[in-house]
Amino acid sequence: MQQAVNLGSAVKAILGEYPGCAGHDELLGEDQQPRVPWQALLEDVARLGPDVLVGRWEETQNLLHENGVTFNPYEDDPGQLRSWQLDCLPWVVGTQEWDELEAGLRQRSRLLEHILDDLYGARRIISEGLLPPELIFTHPGFLFSAADSPPQVERPLLIFHGTDLVRDSQGGWQVLADWTQSPAGAGYALENRITLARALPSIYREAPIKRLAGFLQAQHRCLASLANGQREQPNIVLLSPGPGSPGYFEHAWLANYMNFSLVEGDDLVVRDGQVAMRTLGGLKQVDVILRQINDPWCDPLELRPDSLLGVPGLLQAARCGNVHIANALGAGILEHPGLSAFLPTLCQALLGEELLLPCRETLWCGDARSLEQVKSEIDGWILRDISKPGRLYHADQMGLEALRDLRISMERHPYLFTAQRPIEAAVTPGFNPQTGTLERQSATLRFFSLVEPDDLTKPVNERNYRVMPGGLAWVGEPGAPLMKSRLVKDIWVMAPVPQPHISLLRQALGPIVVTRDGKDLPCRVAESLFWMGRYGERLDTRGRLLREALARLLQDERPETGSQLMPDLLRALEIPLDPADLEGEAPSNSRFSREYIAIRDRLLQMFSDDLPDGLPVLFGHFVRNSRAVRDHLGDDTWRAINSLRQHFNSMSRARGVVVGQRHLEAMVLDLAAFFGLCNETMPHHYGWRFLDIGRFLERAIGSLELLKLALLTADEPGIPLWEVVLATTDNLTVYRRRYRSQLHPLAILDLLLFDEANPRSIGYMLKRLGSQIAKLPSPGSSPYRNQEQRLIIQATSALHLVDIETLSDLEGSVSARKALSELLDQLIQPMAELSNAITHSHFSHVEAPRQLVSMHFSGQA
Repeated sequence: MQQAVNLGSAVKAILGEYPGCAGHDELLGEDQQPRVPWQALLEDVARLGPDVLVGRWEETQNLLHENGVTFNPYEDDPGQLRSWQLDCLPWVVGTQEWDELEAGLRQRSRLLEHILDDLYGARRIISEGLLPPELIFTHPGFLFSAADSPPQVERPLLIFHGTDLVRDSQGGWQVLADWTQSPAGAGYALENRITLARALPSIYREAPIKRLAGFLQAQHRCLASLANGQREQPNIVLLSPGPGSPGYFEHAWLANYMNFSLVEGDDLVVRDGQVAMRTLGGLKQVDVILRQINDPWCDPLELRPDSLLGVPGLLQAARCGNVHIANALGAGILEHPGLSAFLPTLCQALLGEELLLPCRETLWCGDARSLEQVKSEIDGWILRDISKPGRLYHADQMGLEALRDLRISMERHPYLFTAQRPIEAAVTPGFNPQTGTLERQSATLRFFSLVEPDDLTKPVNERNYRVMPGGLAWVGEPGAPLMKSRLVKDIWVMAPVPQPHISLLRQALGPIVVTRDGKDLPCRVAESLFWMGRYGERLDTRGRLLREALARLLQDERPETGSQLMPDLLRALEIPLDPADLEGEAPSNSRFSREYIAIRDRLLQMFSDDLPDGLPVLFGHFVRNSRAVRDHLGDDTWRAINSLRQHFNSMSRARGVVVGQRHLEAMVLDLAAFFGLCNETMPHHYGWRFLDIGRFLERAIGSLELLKLALLTADEPGIPLWEVVLATTDNLTVYRRRYRSQLHPLAILDLLLFDEANPRSIGYMLKRLGSQIAKLPSPGSSPYRNQEQRLIIQATSALHLVDIETLSDLEGSVSARKALSELLDQLIQPMAELSNAITHSHFSHVEAPRQLVSMHFSGQA
């Protein structure tokens, strides 16, 4: 191995076994000396030393975790949590090299814009033979319904464009793919930059790096410009598939940064050719949609009928020019891998220029000569079937039968197949925290370009694009999907001199309309906040009960006989216990009875993922709703959720009672922190009110059910169970201060039913619910109270009108027990109905059927 020379000892130590690569090396030149753009960064990194770098690496991962950054589509499942790792060593691009790369990226965006404009207009490139019609018209990305729009409607625009590149082993750039429907990664790139700036502040502050924030500010201006002529204050929304999407973090991040409403398909509706957003105040017109959903899923009426993500009638509204979509529906045709084979010719014909950035070697099998070439050397190509997006065929890795079927498919439908040469990638340095040295990696890079905001109204041949001076890189084989990688890198584009800091907050250029979380809050967001409150409170109540049950199990003085309190606690936790589990002998090596072991195991099952009402499942519902309102939660609030998630993810499947107690203590504290931060940081407008209503509605129902069990239906009522009730509601200390150690049912009822100064009492909860509901927007113009207000009045009246004397002798009087039972039922029934009433009034808009697509007939009937 050739060793580096003329390097300082610190640099040599950090390089470790890195030198010696045969192909192109981003860090070291042929003389094994650091390339110019890397020299200052390498010296700074070496000066920190391995131990400090490991600490900075760990800090980087902690920051990503705290901010909830993930690509994981299954994040809602606590047992399947994954998150990426961010390399603390970026990919560095020199100034001169960036100038050449930037020019190539701009040219590519201009070229694709010309192609898109022609394919959905005159289609001259097809009629003149520059593109074969089979290449375009057989691809699912070409939307016939978007072609030949009325003359008054502008053709689709390519607003935003993502390009994947790789540096090959010879040092040249090759384009792997274009992303023109909903390019992902710009938000992640900025998040990576922010994270590295915090983890490596001294290096970042002094490095002459081009800043990224200005690019997203230009994107905001561009989208706002699309709505010019619509209204003075256009409504721009970001359309996301929802929390189940792998890139949902980025969607919420971008919506929050750009001050757009984050919506899903169900939030939008088409009425009279206009797109509107369902809000608490009714339907609000939408002018511009920044979509993060691919073409086929955007409109179940005209595209994929099985789509649950899109908006019925969206294509018709766009066709009428009543809403602008970025990028336009139909832009997916530009992602056809077969286009790469024709781009050099198209660039010369449409732009009069040579293609600056070459594509990886590509053949379209619809051409007879290309098909024969691919068949003759099939092991040397990677094959794609456009009818099966994302599916790759490596002939050298296939069995004989599968290869035979592939050849048959290629003979029958050659126009569906594209062949691309594998690429041997260059290497770039990455930091290995295990060894404290650099290691060789190969990575794919994604860059982003944007049409200049001032060029939107210009003809296609006069539009220009700007390129984000940085991007997103991920480690893996060239062309490997971004979502498959576990390690990502920031891309630093070097500038001649240090660049001024650009604030993430944009300076308003004129008067700004002050807004608050009012009636324009989407109904789905309000509903998710409502259920987040309910599931969070349900998780808290269940955790507190389970904590008390485990504590009683440990405190039992006679474990050989089990605990007489446990059957009632199991009922409160809704855990069935099969009598057969209590029979038989205990294991010979155990000092506990069979009954004790069975109860312990059933309690610990609450930590299991497969129990429908177990803690992990409840937490999954809580996280799912919290992710749906990610852009409404503060950073500290989200860190509390991540802390909860970490506790659930670390729960051992072979846990004991003491370990379970520790998990529950941490969970209760994290939930208290979460709701406390919501109260302190969320504006107390409609969103917060729905969260609060959900929380106290769930608390009221849980408290009433617990009181009914402890005072009326328990198998073993009495002091032990009453203590559990007080401890679960966190009122044991309050009770002892008032009544010392004298437990009495009437005193418990006063504390937990009637004392309106106690946040854990039903009286306080009804008062708070009534106050919050009264301040919600009225769904209609009726002067009368709505259903939810009447239900609160019904429950409050039952509580206020009760004769306390009838409840004074619960232990000795049948009539007192009957009176309490009737009272609790009178309180539970309206609380149980309140959730449906709120849903009907605020979360759903039932409307009469309407025609969404205009029908045109020609000829004689």
